[in-house]
Amino acid sequence: MSMYLQDISAGPNATVIPVTGIAGKLWTSPSSAPSSSRTTPSPKTPDSNSAPIGRLQGIYVTSGLNGLNSHVSVSIVFTNKVYNGITLELQGNSKQFEGVREASVVFGTGKFRFARGYATFETYFLDLPNAYSVIRCNVTVLH
Repeated sequence: MSMYLQDISAGPNATVIPVTGIAGKLWTSPSSAPSSSRTTPSPKTPDSNSAPIGRLQGIYVTSGLNGLNSHVSVSIVFTNKVYNGITLELQGNSKQFEGVREASVVFGTGKFRFARGYATFETYFLDLPNAYSVIRCNVTVLH
């Protein structure tokens, strides 16, 4: 399945909230990260007529001595009619500045009980001045 996540890091509608760091200051890429490692595709957004199917809830923590990796532990919580309340759990190491990041599907609930698989994350749109991005998440699941 493919889904798109809106990632808003600032303002009243923020979807990402830092739990540590310097208050009021957005975390930026480390100076050691190559500037070309994150690209900004031409402005495009997913079909705005698509119905929401769920929410991504959890944490990602910058890890590694160079600050280029993050540990991801998130739940996809479905809210649509058919899968309401069912979850998929993702976990793993994400190389933040690579074009495609991957995490493991480690389990699920309801119809996804005993699920295994993987998820990939790609930056679909990035607007650094407005702290806004759209992430495409593709999930392959065996259950």
